[in-house]
Amino acid sequence: MIHNYGCVIALRPTLVDLVSLAGGASDAVIAKALDDAGFPGLRVRHGYVFQRLLVAPTTITDLARSLGVTQQAMSKTIAELTSLGYVEASVDSSDARRRTLALSERGREAIEAARTSRARLEKAVRTAVGDDRLAAAHQTLEALLAELGIGEQIRSRSVPDPSG
Repeated sequence: MIHNYGCVIALRPTLVDLVSLAGGASDAVIAKALDDAGFPGLRVRHGYVFQRLLVAPTTITDLARSLGVTQQAMSKTIAELTSLGYVEASVDSSDARRRTLALSERGREAIEAARTSRARLEKAVRTAVGDDRLAAAHQTLEALLAELGIGEQIRSRSVPDPSG
């Protein structure tokens, strides 16, 4: 912003500003769509757990390590997701003390509902700007994500939760 004789003159938001604002607004739209579709209680941070469980079943310890949170924090998150019916725990056949976590059918349905909502948003943007500009936007955002050092993590579904 530029200050001119006590007045603030707003500058055009940067790409990074717009991405940040769009991310938060998109998250809110997806959360509402999930709630409206009968999948209440899901928050953005749950998506980081879901992404890892899409790759393979795992343990609370491994989830906590991959997300950089304490085992206690992850246990609380998993208890919440389990009580909502999105995650299931089973006893590991090789070690009865160990519980393996996986997405439940309801969890997979929630993921499909979120994907449908995201596809609707992308279709609306495509309609507004056209295929070429949408492809250029994808390329630009992929470059930004690579600059932020998470391009490969996105491909491997191992993006850390920025809120920790």
